[in-house]
Parts: sequence; structure tokens; C-alpha cells
Amino acid sequence: MTVEGINTIGVLGAGQMGGGIAQVAAQAGYTVILSDISEERSEAGKAKIAKFLARAVTKGRVEQADADAALGRITPVGGVAAFSEAQLVVEAATENLDLKLKLFKEIDAVTRPEAILASNTSSISITKLGSVVDRPERFIGMHFMNPVPVMKLVEVISGLRTATDTLRTTVAVAESMGKTCVEARDFPGFAVNRILMPMINEAFYTLYEGIASAEGIDAAMKLGTNQPMGPLTLADFIGLDTCLAIMEVLHEGLGDGKYRPCPLLRKYVEAGTLGRKSGVGVYDYRDNA
Repeated sequence: MTVEGINTIGVLGAGQMGGGIAQVAAQAGYTVILSDISEERSEAGKAKIAKFLARAVTKGRVEQADADAALGRITPVGGVAAFSEAQLVVEAATENLDLKLKLFKEIDAVTRPEAILASNTSSISITKLGSVVDRPERFIGMHFMNPVPVMKLVEVISGLRTATDTLRTTVAVAESMGKTCVEARDFPGFAVNRILMPMINEAFYTLYEGIASAEGIDAAMKLGTNQPMGPLTLADFIGLDTCLAIMEVLHEGLGDGKYRPCPLLRKYVEAGTLGRKSGVGVYDYRDNA
């Protein structure tokens, strides 16, 4: 069931996060405009959604007719011009402040005045991102968890000038997608990554200092604290570059040495070993590709 006044949702970024957001929006009945730097990239993103839905059908989680209908609601495009038709646009680009500011200036120029602009940022100030648009009262943080079709949480973050109506509508849209919302204040890392990323960073320090092996650290946290996966495995899944970027935001924004990124984490990123998406991270995934 869609939310009144929101029929078409634009999603900027056709990668893992953007594709997941597009999928759950389409499954909820929204028309989705999926955009990336080129239409080819967006088409590739839609193709991945089709594969995910096909697996869900095979496992009996989704009916074939519903999967086909959802896929039919997604239109891949290049650039942001088509967002003029959207009542809500969710940005899911790389976790880079300058890039996001640039993209929101472009989105703001083509969207209708009443449209809500949302960022899927996992750590960057919503107030800062909203400062570059003409209507910061219609700007909000909408932080989905990865993988989006599976994880139930959406963190909703209001900036300094976000209107109450914008917050109310955004929560309603997320709930219509089957999500549970938690409101967080606009501080670095919000709630989830304020807690999660320092734990992952500490796991890298534990590895860096030779206290235990990577396998030992992950096994200890899984068996000792009942986590579904160890912190280093989770870091590989998230992307080590993303983990580093969030730790840098925490360190800079909060000014506390306890948020200093582990040198080993930084070395992995410098080497281009970013986790599952690059084939190698803390662990090697190339034989499982």
C-alpha cells in the first residue's frame, strides 16, 4: 500500500543499496525511476534486482506475478532529469560528502518544489547535505540497512530545518515498504553506526595488535555475543572503504581519539582490498564468485 501523495520514487544510485531501495519500493507498489551515471549502469542495476527477485520466487518468498509486477514498475535512466516526475527522491551514492552535495544540487534543480529529498547516508550530517537545496524543510535522512530487501530497519534523521510533515511522510513511506523506523538525531553516525563502526574498528585493532586471528575474532564474537556474523566478515560485506569513510566522519565530527580509524583498516583500503565487492578484503572471496 502506497502513501497518499507519493506515487513515484526516484532512486539515485543503482548499486547494492540503491538497487535494494528500488526493489522494496517497487514491491510496495511505487513507480520507481532508477538512475545512475549512465542508463547502462541503471539497466545493470535492474538486472540484479531481477536476479534477486527470481531467487525469492524460487524459494517461495515471492509470487512470480508479484515479482514481474515489481520489475515492471522500475524504469532505468541515466542522469537526474527524469526525477522531475518523482514526489520522493532517495540518494544512495558513495559515502562522500562532496559528491553528495554535488548530486543534491543537481536533484534540487529538476525536482518539483513539494518533493521530498532524502539521503541514504550512513553517517554524514543531514543538516549539511540539506544546506545546498532550496527547500531544506523537505530534506531528510532515510538510512536503509544492507541488504535492503532483508533488513527491516530504516533510520530516519531530521536535519535542523526538516519539517514535521516531511518526517511524518517519510516514516509512512518506509513503513509502507514493510520497514520499522527508528528516529535518530543528526549527529555523526546517527544511532546504528555510532555503535557498530567503533566495534568493527576495534576488531581491526584486535587483529592489528595480534591478539587473535581474523577467524578467531569472528568466531569469538559470534559464539560469545550471539552475533549472526563476526565483525570482520560484516566489514567485508559492508565494504572496507565505507567502514573507513564512516570512521573518518566520526573521528572528525566528534573529535575523540577513540574514533581514530585503525591503521590496518586504512591499509586494506589503500591496497584496494575492499571486501566482497572487490573479491578480497579481510577474507578472500574469489573462489566463491
